Amino acid sequence: MTTTPSALSAGQRLLQEGQDLLAQGDRVGAAQVLVRARDERDVVLAAHALIEKHDLVGSFNNVMGLDCTISEHDDIFGFFRGHHSSRNPLRDYLADGWRTLSELMLLLEAVDQPLLKMPRVLEFASGHGRFTRHLVKALGPERVVVSDVVPSAVEFSRTTFGVNGFLSASVPEDVQWPGSYDLVFVLSLFSHLPRATWSRWLAVLYEAVAPGGLLVVSTHGIKAANFDHVTLDEEGYFFAASSESTAIDEQEYGTTFTSEAFVLARIAETLGADKLVHKSPVHFWNHQDAYVLRKP
Repeated sequence: MTTTPSALSAGQRLLQEGQDLLAQGDRVGAAQVLVRARDERDVVLAAHALIEKHDLVGSFNNVMGLDCTISEHDDIFGFFRGHHSSRNPLRDYLADGWRTLSELMLLLEAVDQPLLKMPRVLEFASGHGRFTRHLVKALGPERVVVSDVVPSAVEFSRTTFGVNGFLSASVPEDVQWPGSYDLVFVLSLFSHLPRATWSRWLAVLYEAVAPGGLLVVSTHGIKAANFDHVTLDEEGYFFAASSESTAIDEQEYGTTFTSEAFVLARIAETLGADKLVHKSPVHFWNHQDAYVLRKP
């Protein structure tokens, strides 16, 4: 069935006009129209893709100096696009990755192992590159490896950013590490894990750390629990089978809150308390606690 112009939304009409102008070779006119289309939620990603692909005036690539391509399967971008507080989801999404880079760099400075001196970095549970693009700008693609349980996420980062990548697994012990890494960065995985795999993932991820290297993880701590009006159990733990992910089973990847005491106890019984070298409450996004562990 053919869609008539009157049946199109305002965003769809702008998107079509922009495509027509591109086909005519009018880059200036196309840029002006597509920037307007980018403000419409129903076509924001399609308009963004055209602006970035054709390097038009208004592209984020020209502003940030990195590849700003966003996958249509990116759940994190979907979260920003659907959140009532995000007036500009593209800018918020891209700025959020940059913010994560600065927060990670500050954290590593605190333990005297600067990010820029890390020869080999693994970003685990990397998603569709919200942070990867910024890590690549800092280190270059040859020093970055990504891993995720979602195949399209790994393939997108490999194709778009030029990094190496491999599939993770739903069962922690099934992950096959291609090598060891000076930094294993695990942002917001432990804030989603059920109790049955929480400590198991901690143990398995530590195995991927090279001698003298670091494992950095983040959690939803007390501030996050209080903000969401969550009551922790006697261990200091809470899990709800719900998250922003549409690709992973909610029983495997929900929303988790943990007290500092819970995290420290799991580190002590799983790896040994001496492996923790630094902790920073509400470090990432002023919302998640950070823990840094070192392998001797």
